[in-house]
Amino acid sequence: MGQWFHDNITEPGKLPTLLALAAFVLTFVITRTITRLIRAGRGPFRDVSPGGLHIHHVVPGVVLTVVGGFGAVGSGRHGWAAGVFAVLFGMGAGLVLDEFALIVHLDDVYWTEEGRRSVEVVVLAAALALLVLGGFSPLGVDSLTPEERQNRAAALVTVLLNLLLVLVTFVKGKPRMALISVFVPFVAFFGAVRLARPGSLWARRLYRNRPRARARAALRSYRHDRRWDGPRRKFQDLIAGAPDRLPSRNRSRPGD
Repeated sequence: MGQWFHDNITEPGKLPTLLALAAFVLTFVITRTITRLIRAGRGPFRDVSPGGLHIHHVVPGVVLTVVGGFGAVGSGRHGWAAGVFAVLFGMGAGLVLDEFALIVHLDDVYWTEEGRRSVEVVVLAAALALLVLGGFSPLGVDSLTPEERQNRAAALVTVLLNLLLVLVTFVKGKPRMALISVFVPFVAFFGAVRLARPGSLWARRLYRNRPRARARAALRSYRHDRRWDGPRRKFQDLIAGAPDRLPSRNRSRPGD
């Protein structure tokens, strides 16, 4: 295990990426746990409001992201400094993307339906980081035999093919299936060959003069949403907390 870790993570310079990903996921989990405790009025945590000004955690997140990003660029891919700055970058990115919906809407939508976008973006970012960690520099390890290089080349082709299918699935309006495909190769094949969802870029461009295809896509989308919306919402609530049923955008939300 130690030799594998050295050959595939440390030697090609992937350790900072791994540390950044771990810090990103851990920061998001801890942040969501704290905000949910504050929302429920439990524990010692409280909102940060110096002088009556509510400070969202995206603010320290931006600072950590900038410091960690510039530090990572200047420190390279090896050494303790690269690891430290990678951790800072991962922590900052976790704080920023946890409030991604706030940045998009320029409003406090953390506990609303719009706030669910933050969770989806965090999961997507983690999936992309895993893809980079698994596929970046697959031939960048020294002292490989021809057989090992051939195996790595085959792995790279597989990753690129799956990435193409993921992109097609995403353009067809199926971001969740595309996300799953990052972890489970070729799941995107089913999303790529099936009809696009109504309103997607694929449907707007290619179904414009195909009324039967539009009708079939709309019917399939309705049946799919009716079947899976309930379980999907429960899963999102489990991860990030249930949104306010009657959101009020004029009042400050608890949880920072």
